[in-house]
Amino acid sequence: MTATTPTILTQYDPTATEALWQKLWEENQVFKANPEHQGQPYCVVIPPPNVTGSLHMGHAFESALIDTLVRYHRMKGRNTLWLPGTDHASIAVHAILEKQLKTEGKTRKELGREKFLERAWQWKESSKGTIVNQLRRLGVSVDWSRERFTMDEGLSKAVREAFVRLYDEGLVYRGEYLVNWCPASQSAVSDVEVENKDVDGNLWHFRYPLTDGSGYLEVATTRPETMLGDTAVAVNPSDERYQNLIGKTVTLPIMGREIPIIGDELVDPAFGTGCVKVTPAHDPNDFQMGHRHKLPFINIMNKDGTLNENAGLFQGQDRYEARQKVVQRLEEDGCLVRVEDYKHTVPYSDRGKVPIEPLLSTQWFVKIRPLADNALEFLDKHNSPKFVPERWTKVYRDWLVKLEDWCISRQLWWGHQIPAWYAVSQTDGEIKDNTPFVVARNEEEAKEKAIAQFGENVKIKQDPDVFDTWFSSGLWPFSTMGWPDETVDLKTYYPTTTLVTGFDIIFFWVARMTMMAGHFTGQMPFETVYIHGLVRDENNKKMSKSANNGIDPLILIDKYGTDAVRYTLIREVAGAGQDIRLEYNRKTDESASVEASRNFANKLWNAARFVMMNLDGKTPQQLGSPLILIEKSSPNPPLIKEEEASKALELSDRWILSRFHQVVHQTNDHLDTYALGEAAKGLYEFIWGDFCDWYIELVKSRLRQEATSPGRVIAQQTLAYVLEGILKLLHPFMPHITEEIWHSLTQKSAEFLASQPLPELLSSEVESLTQNSPINPALEEQFDLLISTIRTIRNLRAEAGIKPGVKVSVILQSESSNERQIMEAGKSYIQDLAGALTLTITSSLEEEIETTMAGAIGTIQVLIPLAGVVDVDALRAKLAKDLGKVEAEAQSISSRLANPNFVRKAPDEVVQGAKNALTEALHQTEILRNRLNLL
Repeated sequence: MTATTPTILTQYDPTATEALWQKLWEENQVFKANPEHQGQPYCVVIPPPNVTGSLHMGHAFESALIDTLVRYHRMKGRNTLWLPGTDHASIAVHAILEKQLKTEGKTRKELGREKFLERAWQWKESSKGTIVNQLRRLGVSVDWSRERFTMDEGLSKAVREAFVRLYDEGLVYRGEYLVNWCPASQSAVSDVEVENKDVDGNLWHFRYPLTDGSGYLEVATTRPETMLGDTAVAVNPSDERYQNLIGKTVTLPIMGREIPIIGDELVDPAFGTGCVKVTPAHDPNDFQMGHRHKLPFINIMNKDGTLNENAGLFQGQDRYEARQKVVQRLEEDGCLVRVEDYKHTVPYSDRGKVPIEPLLSTQWFVKIRPLADNALEFLDKHNSPKFVPERWTKVYRDWLVKLEDWCISRQLWWGHQIPAWYAVSQTDGEIKDNTPFVVARNEEEAKEKAIAQFGENVKIKQDPDVFDTWFSSGLWPFSTMGWPDETVDLKTYYPTTTLVTGFDIIFFWVARMTMMAGHFTGQMPFETVYIHGLVRDENNKKMSKSANNGIDPLILIDKYGTDAVRYTLIREVAGAGQDIRLEYNRKTDESASVEASRNFANKLWNAARFVMMNLDGKTPQQLGSPLILIEKSSPNPPLIKEEEASKALELSDRWILSRFHQVVHQTNDHLDTYALGEAAKGLYEFIWGDFCDWYIELVKSRLRQEATSPGRVIAQQTLAYVLEGILKLLHPFMPHITEEIWHSLTQKSAEFLASQPLPELLSSEVESLTQNSPINPALEEQFDLLISTIRTIRNLRAEAGIKPGVKVSVILQSESSNERQIMEAGKSYIQDLAGALTLTITSSLEEEIETTMAGAIGTIQVLIPLAGVVDVDALRAKLAKDLGKVEAEAQSISSRLANPNFVRKAPDEVVQGAKNALTEALHQTEILRNRLNLL
């Protein structure tokens, strides 16, 4: 059968290539996990994006990191599962739908719960489709057959089961407590859903008259409207100014209510006047004092942020309108002392985007301490989970230590409805704070429990509230595997291996998962938490919707290709957990950094095309490995005899094979320790530099030899062997282009590179021509010297203006016999790649050579005689002109550094930059003077 040279397009087209392989991977279920696979499990669950729109650059970054790890471990032979899915995002979806209804002149209450939920499911389907398509465009190697949604029936079952178990264990309770209330969404929100913002506000000072008429106390507040609900004034018991007043009373302005003066250590004597108003129903600190001193709790606010009947004259007014009216009334009554400008922190609802109100409300809570303490025990005793970078361990631990009971109920409709049923027949058919209830997994079970407690005629109604989204997301690592059922997936893939997520979600999600998993499964949900940084814009600013500086990853993918975008995002990571900066021109939608990655893809494509055009249609398997003298297991005879192979394996072959295996080790080490950026950069330098720029150039002359010559065959073997290895190593980073090239190179139409094993680190079954290991650091060091010599000659030629096609004589002088031996061994390479007609290698120069260009590599002197090659006078004039420029630059920098004002006032990095520039200018001056002297 006649070998056919594989066809590969002259130019790489990512648009067609990437779509093709994404389709073929999915159709052939390349990434479908099989619990019966013999490899050690490696499992990642996707941090589920919210069904509230489209993915942003942060999602692209995170997906690229995860996919690189997943593809790497799959190619290492592990039983790999990357489970995809989306989160229902209760509050976020609610806000979007209510905004839509508002534009239609409707409210959700007018629409009704059933119709509202129909719209929510429609939104979910539409938005989820957008997100899934974007994930596919990113080329993620997820198992789509296991895709999950947090409100799937299986996951909903897990949520109900978790709640019922916690309740039965006494870890869930219902009670009236002060919660963070969002008037916009009219729901409670958790502490982690509150964003603290520094705002410019006011501090109002008011007089509260002593009831006995002996004077007054002055209090200060940033929220005057809440004074309508005051039930005490507090001072620090150690504050000598007010000790004699503790136990007396004041008359609350406007309301005329007599309230006590109490002493409490919580009061800061240095704040304001040292006297604070106490509103137990509307402030967390006051809430604590209210319980300690058994004060009345007076709620003055409705759930929409307006004031209720307890506010007297101000009933029905919005909280901010009431603030102005209360201040105005206090001023009229002579109670306003003064108003100060005051910068303070105001908590905002992360979803509703309005200031939250501390509000008394009956809610469902989880007793968090048993769960948090259990997670702390895993961390302190077993370092589980392990955080990368390690510094995040302390942040996670501190959070667990400080946690208070978790409010898990939300006054919304979209989400998991709380599985509690109220015996409304006991409270006039309505759900009230005192209505008795039962907790059950379904309505049938609830009915049975209610009948047992309240008799056959009991009527029950399910709690209208839904769970906090993080309650269901906290179960994600094991609910997606089928928990509470003992499924094969749960047994095989849980606990998961790695969680990849941002530092800003440690509190929201990571801690919730570890607490829930530790309690329900007795294990931490993942071995390692890899915390990545943020993607910053071209100005090094954090990307955000409010700043309107986000970058749509699909714009860059359409322009440069998915692989280029993925590789850029990973290569920019300077260290685990570090933020990355993405260059971007908003006017042209161009990115210099992504363009550089596309150029890298083109470089690889062109190199692969050249290699395949010179393999005579043979595959790497047909050519055989250059490391193996005789493959005893192969039915085909070796292409060349052993003794011929030994002679044909040249210095450059040994060098590239050593460099390749070094890179195999380095890439494995980097990926095993989450140094993804370092792995990407190492591959770039090897592929672009060592393989494309040097080895391919070095073997071109051998490829022109006779078809059966040992030198040519070994060159073909080495090219094919290293190219296939490169494609495997680079595949986790740039999966599409590597898959495309690999298929053309290997001609394996029924297989996929994504499923191939990585290059072996070293195999004891391989008898290499280097006797021991193919890795030879001494050889690499010697070859680096050859490369540096060739570069120096090329630079000298360029400076002298010698045209590329003109051959020159080169003299290399070194007193080191070792260096001369290296130069002799690589003599043909130097002549080929440096355009040397003759090459003289000597220990000393017998006579002075006039008109030369000279340079040095360590102790090796490089000289190129110029007589008859260039116009020496013109060259001398050029060098003199260059010297003048460099001397002027050095003088300018020296003057600047001699100016004490510059050194004293300029930033340290600017001064150091000037010093570095001066050092370089002086170095260049010396080089140019020496060259002029030689001329």
